[in-house]
Amino acid sequence: MADSDVKTETAGEAMPLFYSRPEALNPVRHGSLGLTARSDFSFARAAHAIPVVASEMPAAMRSYPIVFIGAAKAPVIITGVRKNENLFVDADGKWTGPHYVPAYVRRYPFILAEDPKQPGRLTLCVDRASERVIDQLLAPFRDDKVLPFFSGNEPTEATKQALAFCNQFQIDFNATRAMIEKIDKHDLFAPRQSKVTLEGGEVLNLTDFQVIDEPAFNKLSDEAFLDLRKSGALGLIYCHLASTNSWTSLVHQASLRKADGAKKA
Repeated sequence: MADSDVKTETAGEAMPLFYSRPEALNPVRHGSLGLTARSDFSFARAAHAIPVVASEMPAAMRSYPIVFIGAAKAPVIITGVRKNENLFVDADGKWTGPHYVPAYVRRYPFILAEDPKQPGRLTLCVDRASERVIDQLLAPFRDDKVLPFFSGNEPTEATKQALAFCNQFQIDFNATRAMIEKIDKHDLFAPRQSKVTLEGGEVLNLTDFQVIDEPAFNKLSDEAFLDLRKSGALGLIYCHLASTNSWTSLVHQASLRKADGAKKA
């Protein structure tokens, strides 16, 4: 947790989703800071697509379609049918139950990033722009509980847990990246668009994403199929294919949001 500027996990590109001011945690610089204990997902309210890793896809596929975006074919869950709208975060910042909350969301405002002074070394950072990051010296009379990042020069248990969570996420992210590269090697990705019809007849077209071509997957040779199985990618593929059933859930959430908005109008 060195005191330095950091490179994000998408170094050279835009900041990762949700993050705008990540800083490497340091007891001198951040000794008075802490994290509010309350759960608040307001920061994700405008995210209609959120990164997901392979290990959580069995849980995520029950609520969200899983597709692949960009040149890297990064797997994401679709959480909204319109840009800048997450149908699963309500006006109070609560995630709609019983739907799965992705690890990428639960990780925020923490993230691992590369320390430029030690290439290849990742350090725990926190997004100072997060409303949950509080300076206890400036706000000593807050009603909500604040979990400090440090006790003296030592990281607190809350910080250690955040580091462990981020470490595991990074491991899962790297494993997922390797699976995607293996799937891509077998030319299984195909561009796709989806037409969504909401209750009331409104039709929305979702574009610019890719899916795994199921007919091409079924035509793989035994050797290619075995290659995918050994890589661990088969679970990812099956979860993605099964998640197509969750477009119905997404349409239902959109209809509920529209109906709720009509009542308040």
